[in-house]
Order: sequence, then structure tokens, then C-alpha cells
Amino acid sequence: MIFNELQQFRQTLYASLGNARDALFDLMDAVLVSACIVSFVRLSQSPVFRRQWSSPYEALRDSRLPRSKVLKLLVQQIPTQQQPLLAGDASRWNRPAARRLKDRTLSGRTGHAPIAGQNYSTLAWIAEDRGSWALPLRHERITSFETPASKAAFQLKQVTRQLAVRPLAIYDRGYGNASFVNQTAGIEADLLLRVTSNRCVYGAPPAYRGRGAPAKHGHKMKLNDPDTWSVPVETVEVDDPNWGRVRVSRWSAYHFRKSQRAMEVLRVEVLETQSSTRRLAPLWLVWLGEQMPPLETLWLHYLRRFAIEHWYRFAKQRLYWTHPQFSSVSATEQWSSLMPLLSWQLWLARKDCTDHPLPWQAPQETLTPGRVAQAFAGILAAIGTPAPAPKPRGKSPGRGKGHKPTPRPCYPMVKKRASKRKTSEQSLNSPVATAA
Repeated sequence: MIFNELQQFRQTLYASLGNARDALFDLMDAVLVSACIVSFVRLSQSPVFRRQWSSPYEALRDSRLPRSKVLKLLVQQIPTQQQPLLAGDASRWNRPAARRLKDRTLSGRTGHAPIAGQNYSTLAWIAEDRGSWALPLRHERITSFETPASKAAFQLKQVTRQLAVRPLAIYDRGYGNASFVNQTAGIEADLLLRVTSNRCVYGAPPAYRGRGAPAKHGHKMKLNDPDTWSVPVETVEVDDPNWGRVRVSRWSAYHFRKSQRAMEVLRVEVLETQSSTRRLAPLWLVWLGEQMPPLETLWLHYLRRFAIEHWYRFAKQRLYWTHPQFSSVSATEQWSSLMPLLSWQLWLARKDCTDHPLPWQAPQETLTPGRVAQAFAGILAAIGTPAPAPKPRGKSPGRGKGHKPTPRPCYPMVKKRASKRKTSEQSLNSPVATAA
């Protein structure tokens, strides 16, 4: 086992990191070789972590990862022989009891009580046609001043600037709206977005007749009303080994009501399933870009988006992303920034990695991220680490006698949206309104 790509990646990564890079590297190695921990500080008890128990917290406090250098290093690993496939999504780090953590927001599913926490947006490269590998390029916190759509558009813009070829970016139905389409107008990337079945799209406006204002919209198409559908421009039927008989229909030159960007509307319908009697609802997609791929393969690209869902679960369960209980926003962001670096090290180690299944596990030919992490202790023993051994500095004098630290302040939860009635009441009760 040589692991040339992994060793070169780790050397370049170590050289690009700034302060506390030795402790950060030991911390990443401790995560990769620790199969189970009960608390974040237990990572300091790992054999590969050669520093004191307080060093993980100090490393996250003192470090500032160079995002541009790290992004450039990750993008260099993406081959350019074919169009790269990117997938974007957002996930939540619930922190309901962290009253001293700044910039928490309320969020929750429909029918459930909202939970306080922080949202994170991720843009990942989908490297394979099948499997659970998703390699994040950007994994950043969504502040209370941002929305998932604005953060996703910013991340896509940063990544496309580094890529040499035009990628295909895939997003779920939370991004299939006019706001996200408008924010990505100037980005050199093709988009494949899922839209909800109750959305309306509009065709090209008719020619101006010389009276009144020119029309902005043409034929209105309700996706859940077949009576409003026009004749599809193209329809193909394919036999997929996993889904059965699938029909894909395309309508051309449609747009959202608040966006004038022309897009292709796709309807994916499973006619006959091979392995299930359950009726599957049609899938609605929209495509925006320069050169559209064939319909026979385009809808399959969207299904690869689910690899990022697997990565979120892997990051939370095995990489311990949401395990720590930091009270500092910078510490949570620095810790979250390590998740892409951990995932890429596992990806580069998979080629030369030998599967070491547990007694109750079946062997795998194509290794998953969890299986590579399971064998990473032997890999690390073979290649070593670029971080030098720590130098003893003696014992710290600690706090002086009688010193009482100032309690950390508590921060309220941020509500991004306020009702119009509440806003008007606040404006009437403001000092300016009272004085007037």
C-alpha cells in the first residue's frame, strides 16, 4: 500500500494551514481512527493525538482555515475529462440548549415544534455514477442574514471560478424557485432543479400588438393540472434496470413568474416498476444551461443528488460533526470546515485500502466511506503524519488566586421573519413614532 495521492494531499494541506496546524492535523487523525466517542474531549485520548486534552479546543479557537487555498486544493482533485456533477443542499445542527451560542435561528418541519440551532450549506462533488461518495467542496454556516438560496448561489459561484469546465449543479425542490434562479443568473454552471408539483410556469410572451404594456408571460402551465399542459417538445421512454419503464417528457422555453430565465421543464414518470407494486409520483425537474444532455440520462443525474444525504448522515454519525457542544460560533465554523478535509482523505485512501470488515460485516468490493474509515488506523501507521511531535513547554501557571471569570453572555434566538402586524405595532411603539 503506497497511498501516494493521499500523502501528497496531506503534505499540501498541512503546508497551506495556518496557526495551530499541528494540533488540527492530530485532531483530524483522531477523528478518522476513532470508531466511537462519548464526548468531544475524548478525541484527545486517541493514540494519534499527541497533545494535552485542552489542545482540541485551543486549536479550533486559534486556527483560521484559508478557505481559498483549501478550495483550490480540493478542486484540483476533480478530473476535467467530462462535465463535473455537483450537488448542493443544507442541513441543520440543532442546539436547543445552547443559550450562550450566538446567532441561533428557529426552524422545524411542518407539524413539529421549531428547534433552535444553526443551518449549514454544502456543495459537494459527486465523483461516481453510483454509491454513497459525496465530496464536499464548501461546507459553511448560513448566518441569520442569509438564506439557503443565497448561500448556495454564493458557494456555486466560488467553486465555478476555480473549475476549468462548466459543471452541472443539482439541487432539491427547496431551490427550485425564481429566487435561486435569479441569483445564479451570472454563474457559469448548468442547473438541474427539482420543483414542487403544485408550481406554475409560464411560456414565452406573445408578440407585442402595439397597444398597452408588452406581455411578460405567455401560456400558464400548472404542473398538477394536465388540462393546462401543452404538447411536449420531446418524449422518450427508457427501460431502467432499477426503476422499470420510465417516460420522460420535455417542455421548452418556460420560466417562473418572477424570473425571465428560460428553462426546460421535465416530467419523469415511472410507467411500470419491476420490484414494487407501489405507485410512484411523477418527478418534475427544470434544467437551465447551455447544452442540454440527452433525456435518457439527464433524469438519472438528479438521482445522484441523494449521495449528499448519505454524506450528511456519515458526517454526523462517524465524523462527529454535530457531537461537540461549543459555545463559540468561530469554533463551530472551524470544526465544520474540517469535515470536507476528512472526507477527501478517505476518498484518496480508498484505492489502495484493504477492506477490514468486522466479524458481523460482509466484505465489500467497492468500499464505502465508513469502510475506509474503519481501516484508516492501519493506513495512518503506514504513511505517518506531516505534523511534528509537540515540544514540552512546562506547566501553565493557571488562574490566579481569587480570579473569577466573567460569565459568558446569553444570546436570544434570531427570528428571520416577523409578521406584518407585529412589525407595525413595533413601529408605532418606537420612540420616533411616540415623539411624532
